Amino acid sequence: MAFCNMCGAQIADGTTTCATCRGKDAVPMTSGAGMADNVAGMLAYVTFIPAVIFLVLEPYNKSRFVRFHAFQCIFLTVAAVAAHIVLGILTVVPFLVLLTFPLHALVSLAWLVASILLALKANQGQKYKLPVMGDLAEKQADAV
Repeated sequence: MAFCNMCGAQIADGTTTCATCRGKDAVPMTSGAGMADNVAGMLAYVTFIPAVIFLVLEPYNKSRFVRFHAFQCIFLTVAAVAAHIVLGILTVVPFLVLLTFPLHALVSLAWLVASILLALKANQGQKYKLPVMGDLAEKQADAV
């Protein structure tokens, strides 16, 4: 007997949220020796490496939920690295380093907060989409 992660209602075995809380997109648990899909989705946000590993490993690359979170993590990391590169290039301009140094810290803090928020949402079995990256990740998750 399982209970919903959101409201505590009794649900069918193999799911993490009830139909009322999550609608028809309740996350199924992985059968067999693998970990649950919500745990794999959460671990994808730890660093860039688990996201790539989950896209390659057999039981996880079949799950649309895990693929979505892995792609969203990859897109988020690429955006943060691109922002740091642009800010690094702008430090060539004299006195602009005084402006770009706090922006580096702000980009890093935003990336950390977004990663933690998305990991928590994935652990709850939810598919929280970031504005642009979420749509791209959804298209990539559906394409495979």
